[in-house]
Amino acid sequence: MPDKLHKTKGLVLRAVKYGETSLVVTIFTELFGVQSYLVNGVRTSSKKGSGKANVFQPAAMLDLVVYHNELKQLNRIKEFKWSVLYDHIFSDVPKNAVALFMVELLTKCLRQPENNPDLFHFTEDCMLYLDKSRGTVMANMSLFFALHLPVHFGFRLSDNYSPEDGYLDLREGGYTNQQPGHPYFLEAQQAQVVSQLLKVMQPDELEEIKLNHDFRRQLLQQLENYYALHIQDFGTLKTVQVLRAVLS
Repeated sequence: MPDKLHKTKGLVLRAVKYGETSLVVTIFTELFGVQSYLVNGVRTSSKKGSGKANVFQPAAMLDLVVYHNELKQLNRIKEFKWSVLYDHIFSDVPKNAVALFMVELLTKCLRQPENNPDLFHFTEDCMLYLDKSRGTVMANMSLFFALHLPVHFGFRLSDNYSPEDGYLDLREGGYTNQQPGHPYFLEAQQAQVVSQLLKVMQPDELEEIKLNHDFRRQLLQQLENYYALHIQDFGTLKTVQVLRAVLS
């Protein structure tokens, strides 16, 4: 049975050199979820190949025409072009650091090649907001993404915070009035700020949540622990170190 051609949008997660001139790219597609593709001839120094490898940098949003065969682990791309030309994500160091954090976190959560259009559109919207954001909104985007992403993977945090229920149990995923008997919990301002961030529906609202760098860094570390508790073999996020340095 011949492979069928499909049009789909895709977010580049990773690109690895293959042979002399090719790439194997991992792309989160709107139609098929996470997929791997072999792309030939994009790393040549000839005029025809020049610059094509650039299209496949992590966080790039592409319009694709792909061959799809679910029995194959590696499919091919027939056509590709930019779906969105970002103004800042590839040139602005802090925005690029946030985008790469979002890509790494998403990659660690995507284990199966099932399609998830809601997750795709959420991620696409976050990238577009990040590209246009400034100041406080940009600095808080990593926290916003990390707190709203779990909704799509079935381990969302319940926002039942109150002064009485002031402990956030990261293992159970909700607030409680007693200090948990394990070290994976937040209290005081950290617990309160997570509740504020969970209420944010549009990234513009992040402007109202003023945090200093150290507080944001510590909260990001706690959210990494939260993911590790809920996703098997999660490991650690390499991009968190870069993010800490860049957003200081």
